[in-house]
Amino acid sequence: MPGKHNTVRVWDPLVRVFHWTLATAFLTAYLVEDDWLNLHVLAGYTVLGLVLFRLVWGVIGTRHARFTDFVRSPAAVLAYLKEALAVRARRHLGHNPAGGAMVIALLVSLTFTTVSGLALYGYGEFSGPLAGLMQDAPGWLGNALEAAHDFFANFTLLLVLLHLAGVALASLQHGENLVRSMVTGYKKQELS
Repeated sequence: MPGKHNTVRVWDPLVRVFHWTLATAFLTAYLVEDDWLNLHVLAGYTVLGLVLFRLVWGVIGTRHARFTDFVRSPAAVLAYLKEALAVRARRHLGHNPAGGAMVIALLVSLTFTTVSGLALYGYGEFSGPLAGLMQDAPGWLGNALEAAHDFFANFTLLLVLLHLAGVALASLQHGENLVRSMVTGYKKQELS
């Protein structure tokens, strides 16, 4: 927490607001589906805007927000996962290699979810920025878009559940509350 001599700020305010707003927007869109289409669409636009922000912040943001700080090779991710399953993974101040891979997987899956949603919205409701492009689309394309949108929404939910499991595992292994650090922005500099 701020003010304690052995803590360090890891997550800047923009990363933390992004994280919790994205979680809320995705959950909202997922839960309301087509029942409240206007809310679903608003939440989807919010997700897309947040993904675009994160891509920019991943390049120009603070140290631990930058992709260069946490994106690792597939071999490094697999090595980390093996160490984590053997309960001997090294602690990382920012994202660990598996967490970094999860950030990328979530951003990619959310991009496919929102873009397929935009296209489906244009096709089915004749609304949104892709409406003109989708107005004369054949029926099979509408069905394909709906299937893709559903698939990526469900795949994103699976990734979220895996993310939560990884956060719980890392929190237990290293004796730190990673959820609290995403609220406060601070982590212990060194663990005892």
